Amino acid sequence: MKISINRTFAIVIRQFYLIRGSFARVFPLFAWAGIDMVLWGFLTRYLNDIVSPEFDFVPALLGAVLLWDFFIRIMQGVTMAFFEDVWSNNFINMFATPLLTSEYVLGLVLSSICTSMIGLAVMLVIVTVFFKLSIFVYGLMAIPFILVLFLFGISIGIFGSALVLHFGPASEWFIWPIPALISPFAGVLYPIATLPEWMQFIARLLPPSYVFEGLRAIVLGKQFSGAALVWGAALAVVYIFLAYSFFVSIYKNSLRTGLLVRYSAESLN
Repeated sequence: MKISINRTFAIVIRQFYLIRGSFARVFPLFAWAGIDMVLWGFLTRYLNDIVSPEFDFVPALLGAVLLWDFFIRIMQGVTMAFFEDVWSNNFINMFATPLLTSEYVLGLVLSSICTSMIGLAVMLVIVTVFFKLSIFVYGLMAIPFILVLFLFGISIGIFGSALVLHFGPASEWFIWPIPALISPFAGVLYPIATLPEWMQFIARLLPPSYVFEGLRAIVLGKQFSGAALVWGAALAVVYIFLAYSFFVSIYKNSLRTGLLVRYSAESLN
């Protein structure tokens, strides 16, 4: 069946009205990201004061944290939109309509784009005004790095939503630690070469590792491998297809086995 733009957009509109009517939903969109920027901003300023002035920690550390927070916002934008349907016991109602699974997932992705842009804008304002870091100093070169993190964040968000769909609302705690579990392998704050070999192997399977290795090379004035970033982007696209296939498989299995009814009953408890 052909994807309906109207039905997809309806998912986005629903999220908009939920957020617009609740300060408790608006505040987390920018609060924690802003706090992270302030904490890491002052840390990088302190490191600049006590270490050799020849090296600037602001783009190396604060820039990396900003992009990692952007990845987290993208991932949580998808999962939080899904959780809204879980918490309101509305998930089954969605599919009582002609809504397709692809339209629902695409709606979650578009909702994530909207909400994550708010967090990104706040972070950029803070690091630019208070810590003199402008990610746009790299010009168009920054776009591919952000795009890879965006794609990977979407894939992890869809995968996390599928896990909760399979195990039920009580399994939400599976989702929140995912970025923390990935970060040691992603090399956000240190080169991948510092990791033991088995961790390096896992790092090569994660798109963010290519992003942060490339950014570090640019900041340090070293040669940057465009092919590595392309490989990271290809991996991110593959993960999106795998995550979506996993979500669809879980959904179909829940319908076939009746787990979806149990899922709804668990939401009411």
